[in-house]
Amino acid sequence: MKLKVKNMAGKAAGTIEVSDAVFAAEYNEALIHQVVVAQLANKRQGTMSALTRSEVRGGGAKPYRQKGTGRARQGSIVSPQFTGGGVVFAKKPRDFSQKINKNMKKAAFYSALSEKIRQEQVVVLDKFALAEAKTKLVADAVDALGLSGKTLFVVEEYDEAAVRASRNIPTVSLEEVRLLSVYDIVATRNIVLTKGAIKKIEEAAQ
Repeated sequence: MKLKVKNMAGKAAGTIEVSDAVFAAEYNEALIHQVVVAQLANKRQGTMSALTRSEVRGGGAKPYRQKGTGRARQGSIVSPQFTGGGVVFAKKPRDFSQKINKNMKKAAFYSALSEKIRQEQVVVLDKFALAEAKTKLVADAVDALGLSGKTLFVVEEYDEAAVRASRNIPTVSLEEVRLLSVYDIVATRNIVLTKGAIKKIEEAAQ
């Protein structure tokens, strides 16, 4: 399978031959969904905590007499209906993590990426190189490549200048290829891969 390569100016810069096993995998929506849900669940801290009525301090004495006040009878100020009282079904710390095995992660990753290519939402760059860390240079590249909507540039290695230049554009983000996840792929309209990033994806697949 061959993909067209462009440069930062949006002009043709040849083609690149890629692995069909990685970039032409069958679309498996159910698997992609399962992996994305697991990834989002694994990001949850699960540190929320509230007190039940038995854990709220005080409330031992009856707040006022049973009869004669005209008010509803009450037995404790830590009851849920009182401000500062306990919570009926109080949230407690818990682990939201879900286990997904490596083969499932890989299959979902290849499937999502391949579907992006079939939808013509993947652009291959010869390299992502900026003369200086200027946001305008990244904005010009996005315009030259004809991209609209949320765009993710995937580079082969971390580049401080590139990160600083791209982070001021709300619809643009930049990520190192080793950190690219299935969620990143499905949550972004356009994926821009450098040739170096493609090479690293193929190396990891072997």
